[in-house]
Amino acid sequence: MSYPSAQALLHRALQHVEDWEASWGSFEHHSSIGVNPDRLDAAMDEYLERLEGNYPFHHPRYAGQMLKPPHPVALAAYTAAQRINPNNHALDGGPPTSQMEQEVVADLAEMLGLPDETLGHLTGGGTVANLEALWVARELHPDQAIAVSENAHYTHGRMSEVLKMEMVSVPTDTYGRLDLDALDTLLDTHDIGTVVLTAGTTGLGTVDPIADALPLCRDSDARVHVDAAYGGFFRLMTYDQAPDLNGFPASHFEAIAESDSVAIDPHKHGLQPYGCGCILFRDPTVGRFYQHDSPYTYFTSDELHLGEISLECSRAGAAAGALWCTLKALPLAPNDGVGAILAACLRAARTWAEAVETSDALTLLAPPETDIVAYFPTPDSPTLSAVDAASQRLFETAMNATDDPVFTSLYRLPAETLQTLHPSLKADQDDAAVLRSVLMKPEHETYADALVERLSSLAA
Repeated sequence: MSYPSAQALLHRALQHVEDWEASWGSFEHHSSIGVNPDRLDAAMDEYLERLEGNYPFHHPRYAGQMLKPPHPVALAAYTAAQRINPNNHALDGGPPTSQMEQEVVADLAEMLGLPDETLGHLTGGGTVANLEALWVARELHPDQAIAVSENAHYTHGRMSEVLKMEMVSVPTDTYGRLDLDALDTLLDTHDIGTVVLTAGTTGLGTVDPIADALPLCRDSDARVHVDAAYGGFFRLMTYDQAPDLNGFPASHFEAIAESDSVAIDPHKHGLQPYGCGCILFRDPTVGRFYQHDSPYTYFTSDELHLGEISLECSRAGAAAGALWCTLKALPLAPNDGVGAILAACLRAARTWAEAVETSDALTLLAPPETDIVAYFPTPDSPTLSAVDAASQRLFETAMNATDDPVFTSLYRLPAETLQTLHPSLKADQDDAAVLRSVLMKPEHETYADALVERLSSLAA
């Protein structure tokens, strides 16, 4: 197999759409749409030059934030649909892409182990997906609070404020996972309607003990929403044909199948451009909360319209088309397509961690659960202030190196966590920064050793 040429795929996609457009008959564009050639050249030159100010998200040397370009298949498919610009709010706004959306939503539900009758749709991203989950939680239990771990994404706190819901924070353990004893106590002492569990935190990629938390929630009649925006696709790694990876919390990804709702982002590990999230509900009757009507709503079919089960109105049909085409070319399989890519990312994290452990200049914070690794330069003195300063210094030095730069990110941790994981460190300040590498490109598997060696030499 060979890596597809984005240029060739784009040319094929756009040529096909242009031929389709021509089949409807030619016409003259209105003069107002015209652009002065000199002004257009100047605008494009400046635009393309300014794009060069981005970091090299496509390259293995970029291991910073959760950023990477879409797969060439997704890029070509998105561009083709974008040229037509369908709107998946209603079937007659984009008949083909609306059907594709229903198909990919069913594919994602099946991947996660949810039942066939699962209700769902694509969203603009994880924030909107989680907003809809919390909104349904409020409608089902209007007088009850939601429980969210301290390490959950900040969007839950923000969306709780938007929805005027009470949110109760649940403490976490040393590794950033929701503390089961604290949750059990909270369920006994507080009126909780929904518990949010995270399958892959955006900080360290850790996974809440979903399999163990579910029985506690059921015993208290609390619903469970899983925020799998980052890690949801790792559910493929629980299948029988998937590779056995050290430290991977397979049982908790398997338990997602028992949740009441799930948020998952195809624009992360699903290889898609930004603007592609998804919300899934086990109980399809929650669709009643979305019911609406207006004098200008155009529904030309009696079939369920995506606009009837979404808080968003206009939504890019191109997002659904790109995901559909991608999953046809790269299936949701444990040892092929998307699964093979995920396995490479997980192996990359373990290779990176092993390389850090063999380095005198770097210290591993903790073994990775998914594809995010945290570590810090071995300090001259065993203090948090020394760790903090060394991490900041290596971050800036590596990123700004004129020869062979490496792009990482910083993550701040409280003194208690750092001291528990590394008891020799003295707490002379409340927290400290460590380095964090997100290895969500499969190419990181090949380059992990070399990148850690480069960081080690810069740290030394």
